[in-house]
Amino acid sequence: MRGWSPRIGRDVPRLIRDALARVGDRAPAVRRFLVGHARPATATGAVLAAAVVAVLAVTLSRSSAPPGHGASSAQRLVLPVGVSAAELARLPRATTYASIPAAPGDPAPFALTSGLVVHPLAPQTLYSGPGKAPVAVLPPTELGAPTWVPVVQSSPGWERVLLPSRPNRATGWIYTGGAQLDTRRSAYLVRINVGARKLSILNGGRLLGTWTAAVGAPATPTPTGRTFLLALLAPPHPTYSPLILPLGFHSDTLDTYGGGPGTVGVHGWPNPSVFGRAVSHGCVRVPAAALHALSLVPLGSLVLITP
Repeated sequence: MRGWSPRIGRDVPRLIRDALARVGDRAPAVRRFLVGHARPATATGAVLAAAVVAVLAVTLSRSSAPPGHGASSAQRLVLPVGVSAAELARLPRATTYASIPAAPGDPAPFALTSGLVVHPLAPQTLYSGPGKAPVAVLPPTELGAPTWVPVVQSSPGWERVLLPSRPNRATGWIYTGGAQLDTRRSAYLVRINVGARKLSILNGGRLLGTWTAAVGAPATPTPTGRTFLLALLAPPHPTYSPLILPLGFHSDTLDTYGGGPGTVGVHGWPNPSVFGRAVSHGCVRVPAAALHALSLVPLGSLVLITP
């Protein structure tokens, strides 16, 4: 046969013996074939046996690859740990008023997301990871409005979301199997550049506008990273702004402010001379046109604050 090497022919029995040792009892049909060709009577039989050895070697290398490697690997669904009613009652509620030190931090605090946002229709247990301990409960409402949080990571049966609680960049995992969730996508992105003192709004990558803003003073800086629009508040008797948009962030230097938990937000300001300056207690002050545009952005939409 053209291309057949006598050396390869002599090596086939050894190759088959090696393959037998590797296959063990995992593939009985292949094992029977290899045993039957341990001493190929013809060059054709030797070539066929060698081909089986080659294919088997590839198959075995894939099946023995560690999880997450190789085309044949598949992620398994991890079930949540059981939580009793008493344990559930003791867990903190993930609101802007809470601190959840056990919550894992955002793994990519300056990355964009797919735009996926979720709203719990009933309280949802938050876990530190798939199959790991519970850390909090995400309530269906927040500051009088539906709770919408962005998804920053997905795994089979699980969604990792940003939380509105301290510490900044806190996250939690929701087990989606049987969960009561409203899931949507927001194409909006709010960008805040603290150094340039600019706020921009994009929808589907299209720039809707950029405005000069005021940011936190050096002693009370605006925190950076990715967060989200938590709520839209319209004070009945506004003083400095007709609308206030709290974010999922808090001041890094103030534990409380104005009787609240030090939540950072975006709002207007009556004196336009502040725009372009670092003068606030951490909030972002914007002109009226920017405030109006922000009021049209869906809750849960990503806000990316960069230095």
